[in-house]
Amino acid sequence: MIGFGRRWDPTGKLAVVTGASSGIGQSIAMQLVSRDCHVIAVARRQQRLDELAESYSDRFTPVVGDITSESTRQRIVDTVGSHGRSLDLLVNNAGVGAIGPFESASPERLRGVMEVNFFAVAELTRSLLPMLRRSSDAVICNVSSVLGHCAVPDKSEYCASKFALHGWSDSLRAELADQSIGVTLVSPSTTRSEFFDVLVDSGDAVSKSLGSWPPQRVARAAIKAIERRRSEVILSVGGKLLVYADRLCPPLMARVLRKRKR
Repeated sequence: MIGFGRRWDPTGKLAVVTGASSGIGQSIAMQLVSRDCHVIAVARRQQRLDELAESYSDRFTPVVGDITSESTRQRIVDTVGSHGRSLDLLVNNAGVGAIGPFESASPERLRGVMEVNFFAVAELTRSLLPMLRRSSDAVICNVSSVLGHCAVPDKSEYCASKFALHGWSDSLRAELADQSIGVTLVSPSTTRSEFFDVLVDSGDAVSKSLGSWPPQRVARAAIKAIERRRSEVILSVGGKLLVYADRLCPPLMARVLRKRKR
């Protein structure tokens, strides 16, 4: 049973962080390392990870690869196993976006977004659950989005993937409630990062999101939620307004968010 009265403490812990070469993932990894947590950092860009490893070699283990690849996920499992101990934290942060009308998009766009944002997350978690279970103080942190609570036009694939992540997180939390594994869902609004530089099959589309947080601030909020063993946190005032307004009056929000013809 999880000790909900105790704060989760990163000191001396072992963590896996995906999407760790930039943005939120990099900030979470660096903040954990600075608090004496050993981080297995996963990302596709080797140079970025190598640069980080040079500064934190004693508490930072890079794993280069795409989490949609089964071989990469197995290397993550093997790397955790090589430390000869349990896994205390899994941060599922890696993700991609897409912008544009659903009707005119390719089937590959939907499958690409779902593969990274949901299927790879679920399968990596499944693979690491035995190692998380060995810890008496484990947490799974899934980095989602306010768009996993309230959908908007022209981001249908992204919203679908984050709604899936949200529902799966809630189910997994209930399944693991009597074990030593907590599940925290973190839902940021727009974050100032390289996220919009790697959109899937979106051409010259531009996000119309208003307001943003720097990744360092999102990372601090995520780690605080992990420490407090929160089930779910929605970040930013704008994000809270969007989500709670949709919960209180869905028909009104549907009218507000409806896409108008130009």
